[in-house]
Amino acid sequence: MSAILSAGRAHVAFSSKSVQRTGFRAVSNGSRVTMSASRPLWLPGSTPPAHLDGSMTGDFGWDPLGLGANPEAMTWFREAELQNGRWAMMGVFGILVQELVKPDIFWYDAPTKIDLPFNIIGIVAFQAFAMHYVEVRRWQDLRKPGSVNKDPIFSNYSLPEHEPGYPGGIFAPFVPGDLEELKLKELKNARLSMLAFVGFVMQAQITGKGPIACWTDHLADPFGTTIFSKAVITLGGAVKPTCQIPDHVTFQGIDIPTPCFFEGFWP
Repeated sequence: MSAILSAGRAHVAFSSKSVQRTGFRAVSNGSRVTMSASRPLWLPGSTPPAHLDGSMTGDFGWDPLGLGANPEAMTWFREAELQNGRWAMMGVFGILVQELVKPDIFWYDAPTKIDLPFNIIGIVAFQAFAMHYVEVRRWQDLRKPGSVNKDPIFSNYSLPEHEPGYPGGIFAPFVPGDLEELKLKELKNARLSMLAFVGFVMQAQITGKGPIACWTDHLADPFGTTIFSKAVITLGGAVKPTCQIPDHVTFQGIDIPTPCFFEGFWP
């Protein structure tokens, strides 16, 4: 009997050391003990939802509305986050570079300053067709991974097997580091860029200036030029922002509406 107890104690001690080495911790669950990975969370010490088990890159246990509880929806949300985040990173970079190179041109209406030698309607029509084609193929790849790896016209060209959202091949001729680490960095920058782009838009509508000009104004008057000096809600009322951009712009004889999005947010 003592030999059995000694063997049991040795097994528990060995298991505990193994858990410490692999970065897992034991969690009591009533009459049984389960293992959960120790990982960074948006709120240290919080309990993430069951569907956020840490297996997905960039998962910090944040889903207060439970939108990702459906696995199919979660897959689509991740793809949407990647695509919108990548567009946002390019957009934010472009806005900052444009204001540095041409500070006299307001980024919000910069496209209307371009003198095109052809009609814009043709570009819009081609873009609608091209984007529709690309989005359909991306949806097919998401629905059935690997189904669109081969070029539909030049069949001798194809992409290697890949995870949806990360095609590799000619789209990633070299990987400058650990791929999983790069995925996490991309997601963090993508999320930050999406927030930044929304901030640039709201800032432009309220001030009529670009982000660098607004930053310069804030440095000149740190307490007088803030988000609260433009808009704030108090118990006694509200300081409402005013729209500083025109309600439309005209390009090649076409009137394009440019409404202020924030006006419906205020009482």
